[in-house]
Amino acid sequence: MFDPIIILCALGFGMLARSVGLPALIGYLTAGFVLHELGTTGGPLLEKISEIGVTLLLFSIGLKLRPKELLEARVWGTTMAHMAIMIGAFTPILIFATRLLPGVTLTLDDAVIIAFALSFSSTVFAIQVMQERGEMSSRHATLSIGILLLQDVAAVIFITVSTGKVPEWTALGLLLLIPLRPLIFRLLSLAGHDELFTLFGLALAIGGVELFEAVGVKGDLGALILGAMLAGSQKSKELSKNLLHFKDLFLVAFFVTIGLSGWPQEELIYIAIVIGVLAPLKSPLYFWLMTRLHTPPRTALLSSVALSNFSEFGLIVVAIMSKQGLLDSQWSAALSLAIAISFLLSSSMNMRAHPFYYRWYNRLQRFQSRQLVSTRPNVEGVNFIILGMGNIGAGAYQAMQSVHGDTVLGVDDNDRKLAICRSRGYRVVGADASDPAFWICVDLDKIEHVMLALTNHEENKLVGKLLRAQNYTGRITAIVRFEEEAEELKEYDISSFNLFAEAGSGFATHADTPRAAPAAEP
Repeated sequence: MFDPIIILCALGFGMLARSVGLPALIGYLTAGFVLHELGTTGGPLLEKISEIGVTLLLFSIGLKLRPKELLEARVWGTTMAHMAIMIGAFTPILIFATRLLPGVTLTLDDAVIIAFALSFSSTVFAIQVMQERGEMSSRHATLSIGILLLQDVAAVIFITVSTGKVPEWTALGLLLLIPLRPLIFRLLSLAGHDELFTLFGLALAIGGVELFEAVGVKGDLGALILGAMLAGSQKSKELSKNLLHFKDLFLVAFFVTIGLSGWPQEELIYIAIVIGVLAPLKSPLYFWLMTRLHTPPRTALLSSVALSNFSEFGLIVVAIMSKQGLLDSQWSAALSLAIAISFLLSSSMNMRAHPFYYRWYNRLQRFQSRQLVSTRPNVEGVNFIILGMGNIGAGAYQAMQSVHGDTVLGVDDNDRKLAICRSRGYRVVGADASDPAFWICVDLDKIEHVMLALTNHEENKLVGKLLRAQNYTGRITAIVRFEEEAEELKEYDISSFNLFAEAGSGFATHADTPRAAPAAEP
């Protein structure tokens, strides 16, 4: 009967954490600890929501799997090497720390499980940071997400193997799901784009877990596999986006449940604090591995800082191991405290990531692999630059190019978009508009107009601020969707085009234009 009160409490603490610049996740964990002190316990509703949250997390991970990107050496190589080093480092640290404290016992197997959980970085935290900075389409975001996905896959496989669940012979029938893939996509298309589509996605995720469990296969692995079956299509992207908020909402119950389990014993609190303080050391290790595997220093720095924390997925691993009786439940509470500390420190590091790169630019370039060839983009004779070559940017390019010719340049960081633009004969270069190294190559005194058509408002604002910081005094125009976004851009002398407000007038102009008379037939 306390479930509604628990949810309201989670909301309050989540809002409080967000108001001081921290991830809402810290608020949810805090809410659980506070409610525990007040003697509150969670009911069956909270437990069920928690389970669905984990299911949707795994299903969403499957939907995003792209083997081509994951098979890049800098993705799988960094992931495997980092996990191995972290497990090798944290296992003896944990054993040594527990032997110094009375009342705490830890076997070698237990230490390896906890070290394995500590080797993950937080998917929720990293994505939130990059979304807030407007960098979700950047190369460092792609690299970070690839590493996080491989870590999550490793966690699911570990959970499946460690629980020792032996599949039944009927599990062979799961192979029939492969030829059913086209039928599933036809049903997704039939469902449209609204609530029926989202409901079908929920049914696939939850039904997939039950199906796999029925034939003796771990349901967590089933959710991941079913999601991976649908990966790589436009429908899978749409489904992932529709399920995003449900997943995040249901995971709130999971984090609150961890807090409700109570504080760890006093000795484990000391260990949790030490572990949490060590989290930022993950960042230089990530950076070194990435640059050794031929990642540019800027991409490596921003990726490594985003990954400088412990993961909610590690918490899920420890919690499941505790339920299986393979680990003391006290470690779930200890790990949640360590994660909260790592988030606090990682938040501070991410706020300073870009200034740190600008300040130490020359020194960081020393880490660049010799196999990376630095090429200067061809910006000769350019007077107009369009940043972001999606549908809006490409349309703007066509209109500008018809008037100004080859003095118009398109810029994007997405290889697929660049290939499409080049096939159409557009003049484009591949570059990250938020990287000062790109603007060093551009003679800003000759640029008359920069058009920001990037993926979101935060990204447009970030690049606009960077241009003004480079003493660019020319015209900057950005696409906005809401009036408050336009007001924010005025601070940097950036004019805006409201996509929603002005689309209507453009449509009316198009509709009011008289049609050309059809040519007479010969």
